Amino acid sequence: MTKPLKRSFFERPTIEVAPELLNKIIIMRAGKKEKRGIIVEVEAYTKDDPACHASRGKTPRNEVMFGQGGYSYVYFIYGMYHCLNFVTEKEGIPGAVLIRALEIPDEDERVASGPGKLCKYLNITKSHNKIDCCSEDSNLLVTNNIQKTIKYKQIIQTKRIGISKAAHYPWRWYIKDSLSVSKK
Repeated sequence: MTKPLKRSFFERPTIEVAPELLNKIIIMRAGKKEKRGIIVEVEAYTKDDPACHASRGKTPRNEVMFGQGGYSYVYFIYGMYHCLNFVTEKEGIPGAVLIRALEIPDEDERVASGPGKLCKYLNITKSHNKIDCCSEDSNLLVTNNIQKTIKYKQIIQTKRIGISKAAHYPWRWYIKDSLSVSKK
């Protein structure tokens, strides 16, 4: 049985969790079939960040961000794309990490480059919001990559992209040589 990351991994400061999600594996299960991808790009969003959906308080859309870490937060943007985040921090403190790109072995490197493309590849929709990704029975989980390790010098930290508020925050991380990163 595949072992998901423990809740304690997610229930830490968002800025610590985000770069540590790089090189982890997302597994999406649909019946007996699985799709997998290696996380190669992420962005962090915290409660005091004007670009964060939770910065102005709890709403029905963002309420999962105020719960336990390790849950999925999926939302729909531009009327066409879903975005996958993993909730971080302790219960009551909103935070999340946006998964921006996945590397898919044996696939074109652009197939999951960008939040919308990776959700399309994994067939993630709003129905995947509020999933406990720390449960072994979950159809969406994150695991360690035991096949490959990365070194700290392979991780690039830069400003966020694709947003207008607080885009200057250096809260985007990606794996240096990955061809799947959405924009360098």
